[in-house]
Formats: sequence, C-alpha cells, structure tokens
Amino acid sequence: MLIDKEKCIGCDECHPYCPVGAIRAVEWEGKSVSEIDQVACVECGCCFERSGVCPVDAIYMPKLEWPRAIREYFSNPNVKHPSTTGHGRGTEEMKTNDVTGRFTLGFVGVAVEMGRPGVGTSLRDMQTVAMAIAKLGVEFESQNPVAELMADPKTGKFDDRVLDERVLSAILELKIPLERLKEVLAAVKEVSTKIDTAFSLDLISRVDPDGSTPAPAIAEEAGFTPRPNTKTNVGLGRPLFKEA
Repeated sequence: MLIDKEKCIGCDECHPYCPVGAIRAVEWEGKSVSEIDQVACVECGCCFERSGVCPVDAIYMPKLEWPRAIREYFSNPNVKHPSTTGHGRGTEEMKTNDVTGRFTLGFVGVAVEMGRPGVGTSLRDMQTVAMAIAKLGVEFESQNPVAELMADPKTGKFDDRVLDERVLSAILELKIPLERLKEVLAAVKEVSTKIDTAFSLDLISRVDPDGSTPAPAIAEEAGFTPRPNTKTNVGLGRPLFKEA
C-alpha cells in the first residue's frame, strides 16, 4: 500500500484507520504529507478499499508479488488464500463439527492465534512457536494456510523467504490426543517469552458423554486461566462422517 505524495494534502484522515499504526506524517518538498511504513504495513486494505477515507484518492496498491502478497492473504478478510481458496485465517470451526466430524472424542484441537490489530505478528515469531511445538512430534493442520509457508512441517521450519513478512494475525493449528495436551501447553508457555507479539490460545474439544470437558482443567494445571465458551451444534447439517 502506497500514498501518492503529489496528491496527498496532509489531512491525516487515513491515520486512525491503520490497525498497526503504519501511517505517519512526514515532510516532503516543503509540505506535510502522509507516508506508509512498508516494514510495518500488513497490507490489510483498511486505509484504502475498506474505508475509502482519502478525499483525494492518494492511497493506492500496486500489484503485490510473493512473498509480499502473503501479508494481504492473512490480513485482509476480503482476499482468499491461494492455497485453501478460503477467507479468514484458519480452517473449519468447531461449530460445523456435526457435519465435518473434525474433532472426535478423546482428541483436542489446539490453535495458537498470533497477532492482533495494533500489534500484528512476524512470520519469524510464528516459526519460533511452530518449531517449539514441533519438537514434541505433533502434526500441524495441513488445511490451515500457514502450513503452506512451512518448508518442513515436521520441524515447524518456515520457508526462509517469508520470515521477514508481517501479518495482522495468523493461526497455528494442530489436533492431538487429550493425554498430550499438557505437554503441548507447557511448550507454548515456555516459548511465549521468546516472541514479540500477543497471542490467544484456543482449545477445542467435544463434550464427553457424561457432560464433562476435561481440557479447561488441564489448561489450569499448565498455568493458563481458561475462559470456557460453548458452541452448540443443532444437527441440521448432513453429516459427512460416521461416528467411530
């Protein structure tokens, strides 16, 4: 995303629309104009197509080439990921589980949502977390768009060419047996001191036949403070799986 300094009138109207604070005022040829920090910008489109705030149409986006285009895929919800052809940051949610059967009894989904508006995240930090988790021998969700960026999913190593890119937010996803949850959470807690971003941790599981959900108690044992939320599947979809 760029600003045409010839057109810009220095009104600063676009500044509040940037979720990562990448737009700033600079002096240029004797006048104050706005400029976008290309290192900080995550190509979310908020200042341009999603706000239309510029009164003189000085904001524009040239064609993004890979790996710069990765920023847009993860930061602009109006853009599809080329690898999954889907919008958003992750895969099928728990609320579709009555159809997909993605989460079965005895297993728990773990999602590490890295970055947020105002913060963002670097793919280098995402690699740091992925490699810490991968040491436990778990597998990442292959349908998550982050998987495409990994040169070696078994180690969590990303393609070196993408490490300097920044995105608004992205998710590392995996599914593990419930008995492995505590060690995975311990690894996440340890690596959290080595990254420079915010993250949210999601634990996704079926409710056991007796009505219990053991994942929150395990999270507490690992030093986290869970806030349980529920999504009720009403069973209106046609199941694409058979219960084991």
